[in-house]
Amino acid sequence: MTKSIDEATRATVQKFLELRLAGDTEGLVALFAEKVDWLLAENPAVPWIRPRSTAADCAAQFTELTEHTVPEDNRASVDVFLVDGADAVITGHVSGTVRATGKSFAGPFALRLSVENGRITRHHLYENSLSIAEACTP
Repeated sequence: MTKSIDEATRATVQKFLELRLAGDTEGLVALFAEKVDWLLAENPAVPWIRPRSTAADCAAQFTELTEHTVPEDNRASVDVFLVDGADAVITGHVSGTVRATGKSFAGPFALRLSVENGRITRHHLYENSLSIAEACTP
């Protein structure tokens, strides 16, 4: 039984990663649950980091990120992708350049996602917020 839950979670998270890479906001809206437990440390210096809870608002984070950064400079790599039942954790590194300042940011990240009935119900992102805030500050 656990194996099928693991497989369903892995498939949903892989779909999430594919949709993010493709910039498919509409697909992301369909993948997020109506209400999402969203956690990303608030950072007033960073325009795309703010509280979110609805599927549309969570999916819009990608659009806001691309509006405020230089898309061709954005990079993300995955080091580990773990699944345990309905939960998944991805660790890796992220980097980019803020459009308004021309400054770069980089650092490790960890993303915890939970999946219920094929939809993402939890999105907790831990990242190098200091590096990102410094890149957003003129």
